[in-house]
Amino acid sequence: MGEHRYHVVLNANAGTANATGVTKAGLQAIFEANGLQAEIDADPSQPMTDRVARAVSSAADIVVAAGGDGTITALAAALVDSPKSLAILPLGTVNALAKDLKVPLDLAMAVKSLVTATPQSIDVGEVNGRVFLHKVVIGLIPAVAAGRERIRSNQTMAAKLGLLRYFLRRIARTRRLAVVIDTDMSDAKAERVQAIAVASNAYNEGFGQFFHRENLDRGTLTLYVLKHFTFADLVRLTGGMLLGRWRDDEALRVESITKATIRSHKALLKVMFDGEVETMHTPLEFRIRPLALSVLTPVEVGTPVAPELTGATP
Repeated sequence: MGEHRYHVVLNANAGTANATGVTKAGLQAIFEANGLQAEIDADPSQPMTDRVARAVSSAADIVVAAGGDGTITALAAALVDSPKSLAILPLGTVNALAKDLKVPLDLAMAVKSLVTATPQSIDVGEVNGRVFLHKVVIGLIPAVAAGRERIRSNQTMAAKLGLLRYFLRRIARTRRLAVVIDTDMSDAKAERVQAIAVASNAYNEGFGQFFHRENLDRGTLTLYVLKHFTFADLVRLTGGMLLGRWRDDEALRVESITKATIRSHKALLKVMFDGEVETMHTPLEFRIRPLALSVLTPVEVGTPVAPELTGATP
């Protein structure tokens, strides 16, 4: 795929990028070492919306998201139904889509994999007109994540213990959320729930598989409804996930759908949107957009050509 042109949006503030000191010059050197022509946008002073717009309007046929899940989702949303393909260099903390696509988490190997990668069309989810790649969660989980953000920069043991205490307190004190869930597979139903997740496609069930999706092109959403969540539920569900039997837990309801509306008496709900906590207006209108995004999927990767990430030449 050396004849292709790449436009790279580098978010040097993403988790792994920041920790390893990835620079524009270092990344350019890796592309050149693999015979790839790339224009790299590494300007953090510009709004991400402007950088995304430049990437979409560039002459490149492949747009590369070099950052975390937020960077990837922003570029993916702009490339939906576009002739350009999205490639991923996973530089974030979670790297959810990269793991689903089996993109190497090592930067040099990820760039090398572009040489032989092939395009694949995948589904994307949409909520209130906004594209998501993984899942949208409401209820307990975003509240816990908001607490996690407050200590993200503090990795001491005391901070980690503080997060655990915070999490357990939230379990004990959080009230269930009153919602009406209406899907294309079932009638509207009013219920009180602890959390709801709507995912693009479905998470695997198998030994040791935590939130991994093998298939991204089945044209469905999956609705996960957590009806209650005590400490005992936490222990049981965690064990079930380790053993690959969590879908059958009595605290959890799982449905395959293509559309859903979630209503609440609250005008605004805190949600986790592809890993980022934000606030959205209700009702939440979900739908699946089948095969709407072209992504590059790596094939077998050999030994990378790996100049120093912070050097200008190999």
